[in-house]
Formats: sequence, C-alpha cells, structure tokens
Amino acid sequence: MTDAGLRYGRASLGLSFGIQGVAFALLVTRIPAIQDQYGISDGLLPVFLAAVPILAGAGSVATEKVVARVRPGVVLRWAQPLVLLALLGVGAGREVWHVAVALGVFGLAVGALDASMNMLGVSLQRAYGRSIMLGFHAAYSLGGIAGASLAWVGARWDLSLFVSYLPVVVVLLPAALAGSRWYTEGKGPAEEAGSGGGGAGGGLSFKLLLPLCLVMTFAYIGDSTVSNWSAKYLQDVLGSSEQLATVPYNVYMVTTLLGRAVGDLGVRRFGAVAVVRGGSLLAAGGFAVVALAPGAWVGMLGFTMLGFGLCVIVPQTFAAAGRMFPENSDAAVARLNIFNYVGFLIGSPLVGALGDAWSYRGAMLVPMGLVLVTLVYARAFGPDPARYGGGHERARTADVG
Repeated sequence: MTDAGLRYGRASLGLSFGIQGVAFALLVTRIPAIQDQYGISDGLLPVFLAAVPILAGAGSVATEKVVARVRPGVVLRWAQPLVLLALLGVGAGREVWHVAVALGVFGLAVGALDASMNMLGVSLQRAYGRSIMLGFHAAYSLGGIAGASLAWVGARWDLSLFVSYLPVVVVLLPAALAGSRWYTEGKGPAEEAGSGGGGAGGGLSFKLLLPLCLVMTFAYIGDSTVSNWSAKYLQDVLGSSEQLATVPYNVYMVTTLLGRAVGDLGVRRFGAVAVVRGGSLLAAGGFAVVALAPGAWVGMLGFTMLGFGLCVIVPQTFAAAGRMFPENSDAAVARLNIFNYVGFLIGSPLVGALGDAWSYRGAMLVPMGLVLVTLVYARAFGPDPARYGGGHERARTADVG
C-alpha cells in the first residue's frame, strides 16, 4: 500500500464517518416530529426506538460473517447509501408500517455501517503505526453537530421531514459513493494474499475480548445518559429554564469533537492506557459534579467534563480490539460493536427507572461507577495485550507511541 493510497483511504473513511454522524443526528433529533407524522403513541414509541439498536446489533453480527468473504470496504460502500435512503424513507412515509420498514432497514444498515467503518479504521491505524482512530470519530462528532443543526433549521422553519431530509440525502449520497472509490485497508500484499476476507485467519477468544465489551457497554451507558437525560435533569432537578436545558447536549457534542480532535496526539504522547484512564476519571468526575451540582451552571460544568472524558474511550476500545487480535481484527470489531447498542439500550431505561424509584441525583452515580470500572481493564488498551490476555499472540505492530 502506497503512502498516497493510505492518505486517500484515510480521507475517504473520515468522510464516511462524518456522513454517518449527519444521518444519525437527523434521525434522533427529529423523533418528536416522526412520532407526530405517523401518529405513534407514547406507549408504542419505545418499541420503535428499541428496535433500531437491536437490529443494528443483528447487522453487526451479519457483517462479521460477510467480511469473511468480502472486504469491509465493499460492505461500507453499500451500507452507507442504504442508511441515507432509509432515512429518506422515514421522512417520506405516511402509514405506521412505512416507518417500521424504514427504521428496520436503517437499523440493519447502521449495524453493518458502524462495524465496517471501524474495521477499516483499525486496519488503517495499524498501517500508519500510530493512533488515528480518534480522528475518525471526531469526524463523526462534527457530522453529528452539523446534522443536529440542520434538524434545528427544519424544526424552526416547520419543514416536513421529507423536505428536511431530501436535500441532505441528495448531497451526501453522491459524496458517499464517490468517496467509496478510495476505501482501503492497511494490509500489505502478504496479508491480502493470506486471507480471503477481513475476518479470516487467527483465533478470536470472547473471554479475552470481554473486558473491552464491558468497557464499550459502560461508555455507551454514560453517553446515552447524557443524550436522553441531560435536558430533563437540568430543568427538573437543577431548576434551569427550558431554553438553558437544551444547552448541555450541545456542549457535550462540542467537547466530544474537541477531545477527539486532539486525542490522537495524547495517545501518541502518553499512550492509550494513560489516555483511557484519564478519560475515565474525568468522566466519572463529571457524573459526580452533575449529581452534586447546586445549580444549573455547575451542572453544565459536569456535562462539559463528561464530553471530554467519554469521547476517548470508544475509539480506543476499537483500536485495542485490533491490537489484541491482529490476525482477526475485523471479527473482533464486529463483535465489540454489538456492545455499543447494548449500552445504548440499557442506559436510558436504567437511569429513568432509578430516577423514578430513587432520585435522579442518585441515578447519576450509577453510570459514574460503571465508567470507573474501565480503570480495572485499562491494561487491555496497552500496546502489548498478550500480557493482559494470558499469552495471546503478540501484536505485530504497536499503534501507539
């Protein structure tokens, strides 16, 4: 693989992450409008919302099997347009079954998309020989901010979902297809000749992968807590105005972008273990500040800390899986990706149930404790996972320095 090929591959994959950030934000930030358009009851809405991550998990499982036969880039090339078309389908329908089908396709395609994007990211990081995964996820955060802004414009101008989504899909779909020409894996000729697909070769022990699966789950429980409860918490518990209550999630997204934009430099300077430990401590401190905050502005400080802390954990978890199973990184990433959706499914109901049964301040201490568990498994993020994993095959190339 030439240096130019790696640069083009890195840029095209960054574009893919950004496009996915836009698409996902446009869906989740317009959920009230989707509910109104289709007349979905409050009781039925959680079923639709839960179906998307469940089907995404199924899509990730299927991707593990598919990449044993075709390259992850092929999966990504077709999954991303399908996500965008499914998003447009969500806006175009009129009957409940229309949105059910569109969300089903969206969920399955997102699972394949997330898995294949991160497979390519791990592979490119290995080829670069240094940390670049956080940069890809920074592109996703940037796309999420852009998508949320576009959704705000659509809501502000009272545009229909279809009118809001159509221009975005018209622009991003050709861009995704054009960018897919340069998708590449960071494999040398010998590696490519030695495996028919990205998932071939080498053994994959779920026992060794389990610590990273737990870290992924706990990180997404923390993320979904902020996404689903920050506005309600600030308004109902800390007594903010309705307008101010919308700010914490925006601040969280911006700090996530900033943290990821500089995170790769931190990994290269201090190593992945130190960065993950620091991020975990900062995130736990953020939850503690939120739980103990006497007012809205202190609560905002806590959510800011959460953005800077949580943002480094997920990208480094994918990278660690690639180091732990260098001969089978695609399969490891696909399995690990499932726990992204597990955390998303658990987080919001967990905090809601604890808040109703106990208190919302107390509920914030639970994701704090779960994030701190990451410290127990921090060694799994090191450049030599063989020592952590009990003699597993030593990674041939360290991607931190």
